[in-house]
Amino acid sequence: MLHYSYSTPQPSPPMSPLIAPATPRTPGAAAASVPSTLPPASPRPAITLTAPPSSNKRQRRGAGAARSSLRAIRAVRALFRSLPILAPACRLPGVIPRHGVGGGGPRGGHHIDGASRMTGTLFGHRRARVTLAVQETPGSVPILLLELAMQTGRFMQEMGAEHLRVALECEKKPPGAGAGIGRARLLDEPLWTAYVNGRKIGYAVRREPTEGDLTVLQLLRTVSAGAGVLPADVVGGGGAPEGQEAGDLAYMRAHFDRVVGSRDSESFYMLNPDGNNGPELSIFFIRI
Repeated sequence: MLHYSYSTPQPSPPMSPLIAPATPRTPGAAAASVPSTLPPASPRPAITLTAPPSSNKRQRRGAGAARSSLRAIRAVRALFRSLPILAPACRLPGVIPRHGVGGGGPRGGHHIDGASRMTGTLFGHRRARVTLAVQETPGSVPILLLELAMQTGRFMQEMGAEHLRVALECEKKPPGAGAGIGRARLLDEPLWTAYVNGRKIGYAVRREPTEGDLTVLQLLRTVSAGAGVLPADVVGGGGAPEGQEAGDLAYMRAHFDRVVGSRDSESFYMLNPDGNNGPELSIFFIRI
């Protein structure tokens, strides 16, 4: 008579789908990884822009300015009391010389006497608003970043004309609202009414530089003057209209002469490289 014996089957250990068995090529158990199908993004450059030179000078002068201001006012008052009353016999020359037709500014690469040299950059995605950045040196943080209510592509088309005049106007604050001695510097005004060749285009807004703005200026640090296009994967797509691709970023960089007419008026005149008679660009800041 045959006898049969039965044994209870033991459960097998669970197998993890993430653990691969040991093979000669993969000794030991290794975690399986899913290969990425996305191309690696282009790394952005490290921002190495420095503070504007004028800010360092203002910090050094700030300590002694408060102590010497009162003594300077007393000295000027004493000087005017000691001078005799004389009829005006001389005339001071104008601040801005007349160059070219109509005295609109310098022609070609002529430098205005007494003006300070600046670096100006106009940039933006074609269907985004154009941005104006003014730097004291190509390697410094901009002292002014202004966003105009005009698309970059349209602004570049306007640059094809022989003369381009951009006028930016803002209102003076009424008495008791910060006017007088406490009035802000002209380029620190937050909102402007913008005109291009006498035609109102809307407003211009002063804003702080974003990471994308600093990336563009960092990439153009070694460019003194010229125009071109930066790839979209390097500068990113910030500023493009919603639902649209930003595309590449167009830029134009040149030297500008900065002329300070008064506390409420400043002008920037673009200097064409090599002294050629290319398109002219003048930007006027006026507080009325």
